[in-house]
Amino acid sequence: MKYEIVSFLDADTWHILFKQGHYWEKATGIFKGFLRRIKHLWKARKYHTIFIHREGTPMGPPIVEWILANVMGKKIIYDFDDAIWIPNITASNKLAGMLKSHWKVRYICKWANTVTGGNKYLCDYAASYNKNVLLLPTSVDIKRYHNKIKEHGAGKPVVGWTGSHSTLFYLEEIVPVIRELQERYEFTFLVIADKKPEIDLTDWEFVKWSESSEIEDLLRIDIGIMPLKKDAWSEGKCGFKLIQYLSCGIPAVADPIGVNSQIIQHGVNGYVCETTMEWEERLGELINKPELRQQMGAKGREHIVNNYSIQSQTEKFLNLFR
Repeated sequence: MKYEIVSFLDADTWHILFKQGHYWEKATGIFKGFLRRIKHLWKARKYHTIFIHREGTPMGPPIVEWILANVMGKKIIYDFDDAIWIPNITASNKLAGMLKSHWKVRYICKWANTVTGGNKYLCDYAASYNKNVLLLPTSVDIKRYHNKIKEHGAGKPVVGWTGSHSTLFYLEEIVPVIRELQERYEFTFLVIADKKPEIDLTDWEFVKWSESSEIEDLLRIDIGIMPLKKDAWSEGKCGFKLIQYLSCGIPAVADPIGVNSQIIQHGVNGYVCETTMEWEERLGELINKPELRQQMGAKGREHIVNNYSIQSQTEKFLNLFR
């Protein structure tokens, strides 16, 4: 099978996209991206199938997708892993958010031969516009990347969260719980992200996310958390944080929203908690019991290997192209 990956943005633009300033460089990079897409349309003539992740262009109407499907007659596989039809504009991407055409998702779904979604909520949306929908969960490579396992000892525990600047607001939901727990237990709260948050805690640490050290940084965590807000956008999330924690043998605690309740097997590889009291009780239990963390971590790793690893999903993915 011959394939080629063509991105909208070049590497230089991607590295400055979410940084303050660099307005001219960003505008130039995006303009070049649109020119690049024109070149990609010409290149697409020699391919039978086009796999589109999220969108052909990050802004504007679905012109690229319309040409590929309706003019060039290409087989389209359309994949998305967030509820991207819902406007989700944060302070850091307000301008880009105003230029996005969120309505185009339903049209790309209609034009596609097959749509793949990262969870049932996304697939149910796609099924309103296309009869060929496949659930393809977010997966990790458990052999070449997420291939190290946490050894849980009796030292000072670390409760951790990892994510991007666009999801830092979820920490607002959990910081009061962490503050209360730190009055009773000795542990460190670790945040791994591309931007340092403002957090009012006595014992916490920030580690800037880096691809080269990501796994080693994750292995510092003893208990991973994924707080969410109860809204439609959160329902569309595919639980990548949880998948990362569990793949490394780290038990997780999360809100029972969206796919979280499928990734976390309550009481087996972690806990789902609806109330503040449940969060405090379950985190306190894991903080106090390293042997329970080890046991749940092993179950979590097994669950990811069987259901959320690239290796477990390879055949399903390749069948899309056959």
